[in-house]
Amino acid sequence: MAEDHQATTAAAIPGFAGKFRAKVRGALFGPQSTVDLVQSTRTPLPLAPIDYTDPDQVTSVLDLAAQLGGLLLSCGTGNSDTVLQIKAVTSAYGLTRVQVDITLTSVTVYHLIGARRTPVTAMRVVDAPAVDFHRLRRVDSLLRAIRGGQVSLDDAVERAEAIETAPPLYRLRVIYLGWAAMAAAVSILLGGGPAVGAIAAVVTAVIVATIGELNVRALPPFFQNATGGFIATVMAALAYAGSNWAGIEVQPSRVVASGIIVMLAGLTLVQSLQDGITGAPVTGSARFFDTMLLTGGIVAGIAIGFEITSLIGIALPPTSVASDPNFAESTVRVLAGTAASVAFAVASNAGWKALGVSGATALLGSMLYYWLLLPAGVNPVAAAGAAATAVGLAGGLLSRRTSIPPLVTAIAGVTPFLPGMSIYRGLHALLNGQPLNGFTALAAALGTATALAAGIALGEWLARQMRRPPRLIRHGDVRRPKIQRRRRRQAAGTDSTGGTANPIDGRTRLSRSARAKFGRRYGRAPGDRTVDW
Repeated sequence: MAEDHQATTAAAIPGFAGKFRAKVRGALFGPQSTVDLVQSTRTPLPLAPIDYTDPDQVTSVLDLAAQLGGLLLSCGTGNSDTVLQIKAVTSAYGLTRVQVDITLTSVTVYHLIGARRTPVTAMRVVDAPAVDFHRLRRVDSLLRAIRGGQVSLDDAVERAEAIETAPPLYRLRVIYLGWAAMAAAVSILLGGGPAVGAIAAVVTAVIVATIGELNVRALPPFFQNATGGFIATVMAALAYAGSNWAGIEVQPSRVVASGIIVMLAGLTLVQSLQDGITGAPVTGSARFFDTMLLTGGIVAGIAIGFEITSLIGIALPPTSVASDPNFAESTVRVLAGTAASVAFAVASNAGWKALGVSGATALLGSMLYYWLLLPAGVNPVAAAGAAATAVGLAGGLLSRRTSIPPLVTAIAGVTPFLPGMSIYRGLHALLNGQPLNGFTALAAALGTATALAAGIALGEWLARQMRRPPRLIRHGDVRRPKIQRRRRRQAAGTDSTGGTANPIDGRTRLSRSARAKFGRRYGRAPGDRTVDW
């Protein structure tokens, strides 16, 4: 598809410099993402001509676009990218002037048809957001096929229905194992030992299994998160009491913080702030309110857990301020952050190729964060933003090389930087009569989430600039001719004007000094200049 597109662009002009530059850019940055291909479209090329006055055919196109938009939103795609993809689908079938309206729970596509401009509208209700990388990649593949003219309308509808009804890539026990491995890696990332990692894995497995059963019984998400926070706090307190009896050092704050990060790993907070940054305030505010409500459920569950543990005589210790890690500890945290990213990708049904790309981007971000920024004395919030920018940039470029949606690497890459410990520290301080410390820690958590969202958006923008779509020559637009001089060999014999006689055709080619002196008199010699359009 990329080759067909470049055939109509200025980048396809013959010439060594243009071809060499295109090959270098292709080798370094790879192909363009689906959104970049959509942004490079100036004029629609209908995939299969439809009857634009037939409401049935127009409705089928609009319904397909709304369905694919709903799948993108449910997988966590941002508002602006979803709008571009919907318009790409309608443009591929010849509907160019559509209006798209997206909220947190619905997608509406509107179009006028016929001489009387009869309105036709298609709407889809968006399911609850659930990060599914395999489904997102299948939707992205279908969008590329539609834009490339490879799928008819009927086949596209069938493929969209198959994607929507397909089961998850991995079985449920594999997904639970991924969440447990992620919690173990996060607890080690926060400074815990192997015992803390094992306890965090068991606690998280219980939390995920319980929330899954409650979700099947249609319990509202607020109470699901409250149950998860309660389980994390009570089980961490019991593990703390048992470790004191057995003489093993266990930090319950690491266990609870890892559970918080697992429950917040869908990045709803980061995505809501990213929607606001990229110009979608309505969807961003709705997602932000939903995130605050779900976070309130976690807070309520942890608060109830604190009360229960106090009643049974187990007082959780306050969180201690960790010292600056040395190089060995930083290396362990880098590896733990990479493992947490890969485990989160497994729990989100990512394929093998996506697992490798997610691990590579997380490794790069963790190395930058723990080996360069923190030792240099950079503030943790600013360091998280810089690491997220690197993740967004590297993930965007690697995703284009492997034809993976950049959202996959962005979500998985910044998972190690989620502010779970700051949230726990703030809640513990608020519930123990230290409001100033509590609000300070919660403000730091919100600042970290904002920095992560801004870094992802900036890194993805930089990746798009490095692999920017070529400029198209619009219809009726005329470019100035580019004058290129050609070097000619010296031919035997010169004439009286200082020119060189061409032994092949007998014409006289003026030298540079002769052209400067007698240019107006003799005019331009044939073949001295060529016009490259």
